[in-house]
Amino acid sequence: MLLKVLMLVNLLAYSWIVGQAYMYIIALRDVTKKLDAASYIHFRQLTDVNFMAKYKYVMYGSLLTSLLLCIFTAGKPGSFLFISSVIAFAALVADVLLAVKGNVPINKLVNTWSADKYPANWQTYRDKWLHIYSKRQVANIAGFTSLLLGTVFGT
Repeated sequence: MLLKVLMLVNLLAYSWIVGQAYMYIIALRDVTKKLDAASYIHFRQLTDVNFMAKYKYVMYGSLLTSLLLCIFTAGKPGSFLFISSVIAFAALVADVLLAVKGNVPINKLVNTWSADKYPANWQTYRDKWLHIYSKRQVANIAGFTSLLLGTVFGT
């Protein structure tokens, strides 16, 4: 029973992370690409403040429950649930590394800009941020899909 509760909590936490990836696929990527410099700067700065306040708890919760799921299923290392849990955890770690090494530094830079003072090549930073985030989307969707498959077929 404890394993099933852990799987449920992990799925819920992970769904918040992968939800952001799907939202960018559905709309936010296109919206972001259509913003002028001032609007983009304002959007990124507001988003960054909000995410810094809340997203870390979602990520910590997901990482913790994913790690616990790997530990709880490690008794059967060849099982589908264990393998899918490890893939899901690895995808979260990849997401964190990509964010910390790629998106966060760009966010910090954009946070120093103002609507009337920004680099002429601001679109380059936007495009680089979106490119890195695209890699994070692949990791998140693959990890979540692996977790779903393990939950449905691995128990």
